[in-house]
Amino acid sequence: MRIAGAQICVNDTSVQANVAAIGRAIEFAAEEKADILLTPEGSLSGYHHRFDRMEVREALADVVALARVTGIGLALGTCFEEDDGLCYNQLRFYDNSGRFLGFHSKTLTCGTLTEPPVGEINHFAVKPLEVFQFKGVTIGGLICNDMWANPQCTPKPDTHLSQQLSKMGAKVIFHAVNGGRDESEFSQKVVRQFHESNLQMRAKAGGVWIATVDNAFPVDRANACSGGVIGPDGQWKVQAPVCGEQYYTYTISNN
Repeated sequence: MRIAGAQICVNDTSVQANVAAIGRAIEFAAEEKADILLTPEGSLSGYHHRFDRMEVREALADVVALARVTGIGLALGTCFEEDDGLCYNQLRFYDNSGRFLGFHSKTLTCGTLTEPPVGEINHFAVKPLEVFQFKGVTIGGLICNDMWANPQCTPKPDTHLSQQLSKMGAKVIFHAVNGGRDESEFSQKVVRQFHESNLQMRAKAGGVWIATVDNAFPVDRANACSGGVIGPDGQWKVQAPVCGEQYYTYTISNN
């Protein structure tokens, strides 16, 4: 499986800007002969629940059509309202023919530590964890805080979702991130190291491959987590530069 990751800017006010960024990423993935492309959390809709439902549906159709023409599978981060009327923060999976495989919904949704909590925890629904088949490989998805359960960001307990996916047979976990960060030393060092050490430890603990990618915005500030691929040994196999729009590819062999 050849994985492409796109560290692109997530625009919270322009779906069309997001479509253009994802389009560039699909073109890159096609040039690199990738099998599947991973994009950040909320990369189509923007990272919020106030998006125009119809506009995002139409944009999704356009993105999937482009991926289908180029033969690229998708692990696409977006918020989306399903036919059940509920809004989910999703990682949507499509195979190389554009067939929809299903979606992972962010489970450890973020909110304040107040009672009751305030934040996305009140706006996004959650559905049970599941795995999917992509080119004969069992894969799973997680979104941002699902991986590291940052105690500053959610009142929910750490249920070790990566370990659960491993027990369900997942060999590769796609991880879409939209990490908050600022210029403080705590953000740039402590939070970043917390995110990246969690990725490495959880890959090794579960014996799984993890592909991850963060939102590139703002482009002049190091992101909250490196984009790249970590192996089952807990070591980075490829890492993208930490600032700006960046891409990477990595091939996971059958061996």
